[in-house]
Amino acid sequence: MHIRKTAVLVFSMFLLMFSIPVSADQAIVITDNLNVRTGPGTNFDKIDQIHTGEMYEIVQQKDNWIEIELGNNTGWVTTEFVDIKTSSTNSETDTDSSRSTDSPKTVTIQHDNTHLRKEPSTTSEIIGFAEKGSEFDVLTENGDWYEIKNDNLTGFIYKSFLEKSDNPASGLQNKTIVIDAGHGGRDVGAIGASGTFEKDFTFKTMQQLKQELTSLGAKVILTRKDDEFISLASRTSLTNIQDTDAFISIHYNSVPSMPGVTGIGAYYYHEQNQKLAQYIIEDIAKITGARNRGIKFGDFHVIRQNFKHSILLELGFISNYEKEQLLLTNAYQKQLVKGIVNGLNKYFYEQ
Repeated sequence: MHIRKTAVLVFSMFLLMFSIPVSADQAIVITDNLNVRTGPGTNFDKIDQIHTGEMYEIVQQKDNWIEIELGNNTGWVTTEFVDIKTSSTNSETDTDSSRSTDSPKTVTIQHDNTHLRKEPSTTSEIIGFAEKGSEFDVLTENGDWYEIKNDNLTGFIYKSFLEKSDNPASGLQNKTIVIDAGHGGRDVGAIGASGTFEKDFTFKTMQQLKQELTSLGAKVILTRKDDEFISLASRTSLTNIQDTDAFISIHYNSVPSMPGVTGIGAYYYHEQNQKLAQYIIEDIAKITGARNRGIKFGDFHVIRQNFKHSILLELGFISNYEKEQLLLTNAYQKQLVKGIVNGLNKYFYEQ
């Protein structure tokens, strides 16, 4: 009996000595207050909440849900708000991921006040601003991001901001953007699952969008600067008398009788604005992972009576409690804004 145990022990040690490094899938959370549930679905009980930047090992995946390790327990989260990556203990794999042979050795910044972020994510902290014409060395490549460095700054830059264009009027530099935060004052708009008001969501998005566009060199005009009632006619009149390059009307949906409905969409009235709507809604969906309900013709005053390039966005259903709570977070609002900005960039590059 003692000999048999010794043999088993020796064989086990042999396997450990010659084991092959394996890959383990990990989930990186890209939003705050993400609910963890007992099973793969919103009908299961909530047991915890996790937040932006946290990383968890994945136990298994079922449809659009993953089971993650939580200390001595496990729980389920939707894949909509996590990035899934494979980590390997193989050092050779880690070395190969630093920078591909096709990556440029240096890059030149195309726009003033271009954001550099701490991590390769649109929700990561902005740690500096690069000026147009400045040159950086490329350290690493990570998906849609480069890690770059010069004598003054080191950080991650989104690749699309490095795209060159022969059109000097392309990009957001010197563009006039009118942001229309829907509703306001006595007009509260739609009502959310927990009693929130649409007017507050649109104002929150407007504030972050204004900050982002201004930092990229755009001139921003607001149809309302506070919680005040502004008529639809006044909103369009303001836009029409300006040298407006794009008008973005921000709204949120609510269908209390169907609390499970989710998704984002965009509306246009004049046919020439279809592309603007398409670019923006596609980029929002790409960054947030939200269901893309597409673009549609919409007979709304602010785009019907608008003689400038104009669209109306519906950025989520606040009648869905989980989406409502998600939309309240700054992290998710930043993702929405980044999608809008990226879509605008693409649109202006083609003009």
